[in-house]
Formats: sequence, C-alpha cells, structure tokens
Amino acid sequence: MRCPYCGTADSRVLDSRPTEEGNSVRRRRECGECGKRFTTYERVDELPLMVVKKDGRREFFDRQKLLAGLITACQKRPVPINLLEGMVGEIERDLKSITDREVQSRDIGEQVMLRLRNLDEVAYVRFASVYHEFRDVQGFMREIEQLIKRKHD
Repeated sequence: MRCPYCGTADSRVLDSRPTEEGNSVRRRRECGECGKRFTTYERVDELPLMVVKKDGRREFFDRQKLLAGLITACQKRPVPINLLEGMVGEIERDLKSITDREVQSRDIGEQVMLRLRNLDEVAYVRFASVYHEFRDVQGFMREIEQLIKRKHD
C-alpha cells in the first residue's frame, strides 16, 4: 500500500478490525519511510449486481436508491432508520446470494413489500401504491382489503 504522504510502497499494519457493517476491514498503517500514519479499508471486490427494469433497461443495483424509497414510504411513521438500513442490507444479501448477477426489479419490489407488510402497514400501502402503480382509489381499496384479510387469516 502506497503512503498517501510520500508515495513509498513500504508500510506496516498497526491495527486491523472489521467495520461496523462487517463487509470490510479497517487497517491502521504506518509508513516505513516518513513515519506518518494512515487508514485503509479492504473489501471483497464483488461482481456488480444488475437490476432489469420493467422496460428491459439494466442498471446497477443501488442500495441508496432502495433506502430512499423506503424512507419515503415510511415518512412520518414510527420506523427507525436503522431498521430500514438493516432491511436494505438483508435484501442486498439475499440478492447477492443468487448465482445469477441479474435480478428483476419486480423481485426486489416483492421482497420490500413482504418486509414492509410486517413492519408498518401504512408504509406498506404507500410503497404498494407506487410499486403497483395504482391509478385510482379502487387500487388502494383492493390492497387494503387484502392486507386486512391476511391479518385475519
């Protein structure tokens, strides 16, 4: 690892520990030439996960985009952000455990809906309204009726 101060490739690791997320290792290093200390992060170089949209376009999986959608659905609801971040992490792990590097956007939506239904019913209906592209009040009513039916079963 090259020193960011002097450019020398000689450094030694003083301390290593996993990050809070557990997906990388934080290393504290010291340059053998200039003696300055710096921090590096090491993570597995993964193949990108591609999302196939409804219209056939492909884009890279973006956990921030998924989190933003969840935050919008849970706006003004008593749902802590750390639960949403954990949900995004679970979904991402589930998707990456699939051997195929492409996933349909509807599969992501179904995973979100399944988790939101158990977390907060209002957020679930909000997300469902966008996901299912409700055109009128009847779409909302059908979704709410199904939610009530599942709750009583």
